[in-house]
Amino acid sequence: MEEQFDEEGMRRVQWAKRKERMQREKYKQMIIRKIMRIAVPIAVVLLAALAAVGINSHRKKAEEREASGAGQGTEMTGGTENTDLSGKPGDSPRSPQADGNGADTGGQPGLREGADGFPAGSAQDTVSTGSGSGDSYDGAAADGEEKAGKSGIVITAGKYNATDQTTSPGEDVASKYAILVDIDSGNILLRRDAKSRMYPASMTKVLTLLVAVENIADLDDTFTITGEITDYCYVNDCSVAGFEKGETVTVRDLLYGTILPSGADAAVALATYVAGSQEAFVEMMNDKLKELGLSESAHFTNCVGIYDDNHYCSVYDMAVIMDNAVNNDLCRKVLSAHTYTTSETEQHPEGIIISNWFLRRIEDKDAGGEVVGGKTGYVLQSGNCAVSYGVDKDGKRYICATADAYSGWKCIYDHVNMYKKYMG
Repeated sequence: MEEQFDEEGMRRVQWAKRKERMQREKYKQMIIRKIMRIAVPIAVVLLAALAAVGINSHRKKAEEREASGAGQGTEMTGGTENTDLSGKPGDSPRSPQADGNGADTGGQPGLREGADGFPAGSAQDTVSTGSGSGDSYDGAAADGEEKAGKSGIVITAGKYNATDQTTSPGEDVASKYAILVDIDSGNILLRRDAKSRMYPASMTKVLTLLVAVENIADLDDTFTITGEITDYCYVNDCSVAGFEKGETVTVRDLLYGTILPSGADAAVALATYVAGSQEAFVEMMNDKLKELGLSESAHFTNCVGIYDDNHYCSVYDMAVIMDNAVNNDLCRKVLSAHTYTTSETEQHPEGIIISNWFLRRIEDKDAGGEVVGGKTGYVLQSGNCAVSYGVDKDGKRYICATADAYSGWKCIYDHVNMYKKYMG
C-alpha cells in the first residue's frame, strides 16, 4: 500500500513539473509573438527609410555629376563625358562575381520560339551578305537558305552626336549610366555619363555574337562541349544555357545559348569553335572594337562579361556595338528571340528551352512602341545593366543602353521610361 502511494506521488510530482515546463514554454512563445508584432513593423519602416535615403542619394549624385559637366558643351563625338576614362566606375569597391544576367540562370522553362517581331519574308537565321545598304534591317538570302558570314556593314563610332535637344534622363531613370539614340538621325536623345567607363557584364555577349556571326560559315556545324568549358563556368559561377560535358550541339544552338539565357558555356564554346580558344577570340573582339573606332574607350578580356578591371567600355560604346549587331540579320534574329529550343541530343532528348527574360518581362510594358531585342548583364561592379533595340509605331529605330541600376526590374523600367519619352 505504501509503495503504491509512493508511485502515485511520484507521478503527480512529475506531472506537476511537466505542466510547469509547458506553461513556461507557452509564456515564452507569447512574449516572442508580442515582440515580433512590435519589431517587424519597425524593421520594415526602417528598411524602407534606408532604401529611400539610398535612392535619393543615388539620384542626387547623378544630378551633381550632370550639373558639373553642364559647362563642357554638348558635342559627343570624342573625349569623355564628365568622367576621366582612366577612372574606375562605382561608388564603392565590390568583390568580383561572375556574370549572371539578372534572374536568368539558363535552361529555364518557357514557350517555344515564336515570331521575331520583324516583317516576314526572310529565312530563319539569315544574315546580310553585304549586298544591302546599311539602312536595310531586313532581307533574306537570295536562295532562301540560311547563311552566315561578313555583313559588310560597319558603323563608325562618333556617328552619334548630341544636339541642343539632348537632355538628361529624369528621376524615373535610376541607372548611373544611360544613353538613348535615334539610329536614323544619329542624334543622342538622352544621356547620363554616357562616355564614362563602366563594366559591361553580360552585355559583352552582344559583341561575342557579332564577331562569331561574322566568322561562321555553317550554322548546322556541330561542336562538342568540353570539360574545360564546363569547369570554367563552374569556377567563375557563370550563368549557363545548360549544355553538359560531352554534349554535341549545333553552332546555331551556341548563338542562341549565348544570348537568351546569357550562357557562358555557349559563349566560350562559340569562341573556341571560331578561334580555337577564348584568348584568340578575345583578340578578334578587340580588333572589332578597333574597327568600330572604339579601341580608345573600350577593351575586353573575355567573351562572357566576367569582371576584370581591364574589361570595360561605356554605354555609348555599347550603343554602337548594338547598332552594328541589329544591322546583321542573324544577330538581330537571335537578339529578338523570346524563346528557343536547342537541338535534341543524347543528354537532352527534347532539347533545352531557353528564354530571353528581359524581352519576356518588358513585352507587356508600355514603352510607347516595341522593344524588339535586348541583352542584359550583371556583376557586382556593374550593377544591373542592359542594351536594347526599339521601334516605334512609325518604324523609327532606337538604341538604349543603361548600367548600374540597383535592381533587375528597375533596369527594365529605366528602358521603358526612356523609350516612352520618344516612342510614346
